[in-house]
Amino acid sequence: MIPLPVSFFEASAAVVAPALLGHCLFRREDDGSVSGGIIVETEAYLAQDDPACHAARGRTARNRSMWGPPRRAYVYFIYGVHHCFNVVCQAEGIAEAVLVRAVEPSTGLHHLRRRRPGVPDRGLMNGPGKLCSAMGVDLEQDGCEIGDPTSRIMVAFNPDREEQVRKLGPILSSTRIGISKAADLPLRFFLANSASISRRL
Repeated sequence: MIPLPVSFFEASAAVVAPALLGHCLFRREDDGSVSGGIIVETEAYLAQDDPACHAARGRTARNRSMWGPPRRAYVYFIYGVHHCFNVVCQAEGIAEAVLVRAVEPSTGLHHLRRRRPGVPDRGLMNGPGKLCSAMGVDLEQDGCEIGDPTSRIMVAFNPDREEQVRKLGPILSSTRIGISKAADLPLRFFLANSASISRRL
């Protein structure tokens, strides 16, 4: 696993979100193996003019990881049920992040199936809460350095990204899902032909 460089995440979340599509999200398992797959859906949350961003009202104990430095995980718990995994972008002190909404499973399927038994593969990680459940992501990963090879979670470079985007694409955008504020901003990005995206147009 080769991590994406810090410089990749220093751009705006609106730039990073589509650029992440086709790269990989992996978990290092206790037995030394790896589980995860191809990122196929993301949403950007911005520091300016975006009231849906968790940092819009300032720094809190919950959102402190959003403030950087970049290439950190921001994990939060929602509705008392689900965890959501985000990648922090921009320079330290500018609170932006990309929510990873869906991953197409490709590696360590037996680990993913064990955590979500009885679910068809296309439904293992086709939503932010589902992917965290399948990959065992929780608040322990909040703030972790996702480029550190010893980290439990890593966002990794995919040398076959262009091929994956051709296969699963095209890349499309839409408004974000499940929010009421700034609901008109086209900041959701996805690979249109992936079976694992959370919602189709």
